[in-house]
Amino acid sequence: MSTQTIRTVYLNGAFLPENEAHLSIFDRGFLFGDGIYEVTAVLDGKLIDSPLHMARLERSVGEIGGRLPVSTDEIVAIEKRLIAENDLVEGLIYLQFTRGVEDRNFLYSEDLAPTLLMFTQAKTLEHVAAVERGVKVKIVPDQRWARRDIKSVCLLPQVLAKRAAKADGFDEAWMEEDGLITEGASSTAYIVTQDGHIVTRGLSEATLPGCTRLAILQLAQETGLPVEERAFSVEEALSAREACLTSATNFIVPITTIDGQPVGDGTPGPIFKRLRALYMEHARRTAV
Repeated sequence: MSTQTIRTVYLNGAFLPENEAHLSIFDRGFLFGDGIYEVTAVLDGKLIDSPLHMARLERSVGEIGGRLPVSTDEIVAIEKRLIAENDLVEGLIYLQFTRGVEDRNFLYSEDLAPTLLMFTQAKTLEHVAAVERGVKVKIVPDQRWARRDIKSVCLLPQVLAKRAAKADGFDEAWMEEDGLITEGASSTAYIVTQDGHIVTRGLSEATLPGCTRLAILQLAQETGLPVEERAFSVEEALSAREACLTSATNFIVPITTIDGQPVGDGTPGPIFKRLRALYMEHARRTAV
């Protein structure tokens, strides 16, 4: 009989077996979605783009008027210990912050002790089939709240978007608003124009500031690949030369079909391949 490995997780100052870690039913993250999360990739047992994720975590927590119970340096140290204790070579570290625990009330007390949870998740990130075959994207309406720049745990619209995409045989959903693509349900969206320009939406409250996005754009600019940070339309996406997506859970993968129509010749293109190679080299060079 096989036995499942019990992970060590971190919860509110303690390292615990996952089956001994418990949250209150009165946690505001559970009752109101009053919380923030971060996901950091792990490759070769090291954290990828960790400073970018910690900066975004601090910003998101600040935007909801919260306060982290420990410093980001301490968080990184906790993550490294979880990687070691769980023998994680490749996968993810998930972090969730909530405002804390008290009886249900829309108005919260100012002196609440925040909840801080972290756990590891093994996942193949580098050698995945999607890199060779590409992924299929379905365009769906964007039904999220206005502050999408905050990495909130309120992910129901994204859950429904991904479910709708999967039901129709697609791998990811691209969300559309007023004829323009905002972003993927769990990724940043890019197209490559016919003249070879990489286009992705500029930062605003309409989209999440992706950490992998930031690294990819910096690498593109450093190597002379032309980048345009602007909104692009559904029509532009359908006529693009290439398309791709980025996220901490995927790094960068090509999109070969949008709404059933092939992108370019329907295979991963040369600009995607160049970006993927640049990012993988960057990830290993800067991992901590």
